Amino acid sequence: MDKELLKLEHINKSYDGKQVLEDLDLTIHENEFMTLLGPSGCGKTTTLRLIGGFELPDSGRILFDGQDITRLRPEKRPVNTVFQKYSLFSHMDAADNIAFGLKLKGKSKSYIRDKIKYALKLVNLDGYEHASVTQMSGGQQQRIAIARAIVNEPKVLLLDEPLSALDLKLRQSMQRELVKIKKELGITFVFVTHDQQEALSMSDTVVVMNQGWIQQIGTPESVYNEPENAFVADFIGDSNIIDGMMVRDKLVHLLGQDIPCINTGFGENVPVDVQIRPEDIQICEPANGQFRGVIRQVVFKGTVYDITIEAGGFRWLVQTITGHEQGREVGLRLAASNIQIMAKPASEDEEAATDE
Repeated sequence: MDKELLKLEHINKSYDGKQVLEDLDLTIHENEFMTLLGPSGCGKTTTLRLIGGFELPDSGRILFDGQDITRLRPEKRPVNTVFQKYSLFSHMDAADNIAFGLKLKGKSKSYIRDKIKYALKLVNLDGYEHASVTQMSGGQQQRIAIARAIVNEPKVLLLDEPLSALDLKLRQSMQRELVKIKKELGITFVFVTHDQQEALSMSDTVVVMNQGWIQQIGTPESVYNEPENAFVADFIGDSNIIDGMMVRDKLVHLLGQDIPCINTGFGENVPVDVQIRPEDIQICEPANGQFRGVIRQVVFKGTVYDITIEAGGFRWLVQTITGHEQGREVGLRLAASNIQIMAKPASEDEEAATDE
């Protein structure tokens, strides 16, 4: 892991008496692609605006490379921001939009010309110097906004849901472009989104937030495969979340059955939340399953089938690449390694912090 670059320490922020961030601690490393992920109102954009200097915390501090920048004005910070609305100047062409910040800094014409050329090449818009931004597509406008930000050579690039206005195919293309740009520039990206697929496919680190609290920080793989609570499990992809009882290490009581798992350290006879991803459930013959049930619904989603199965008094979501007949009796098998055990909230306060 590269060195620590940005630290947010004990950040609190409220608007009109409503707490938006509560005692938030966050460390961002050099060259990291970090995504702040969560539902609307979770505090992710407020966190980004605090880093950018567009908001001030009620308490706590923000450190950049060890220096306190909490009260530093936005233009004095080594960061640039690309907003959801790109805020391009409609009366300027692409080159003048990109050069705006450089001109304010008094850079020479040759320096600015070289930077524009470099930035346009980086965002795959060679030859668009004199193009009108009002004639550009949403994806092209977004690239100009990124080019305008990167020519200022920020240490950190902040991106506030910059892809949300694009159609699916273009959004996926721009996701790949952003990852490529980040690698070529070698700078730190902090990206805000509520799109789980976007966060999982682009990031080195995902920060899952809800109601002003950080729920989990980890790699995309760890957040998806090892969620720390029911909110994360339910928000990141599809999940079956069921009340269970940890009998002892590596054995959980689930819907009337004792089921082997690989989890330890929860104690004996402790209530837990049990998570099983839909793709990790095997449909088999009724006699071969740990649970026996009936297929209630089959929905084709293009690459997989979403299959709803009623078994053990629970409606399971199962995802397979092969279809099954509605009304058929089937068995369900769970591999121990695919069962994720999560602690239930210990108090009402903790439950509120993990409630959507």
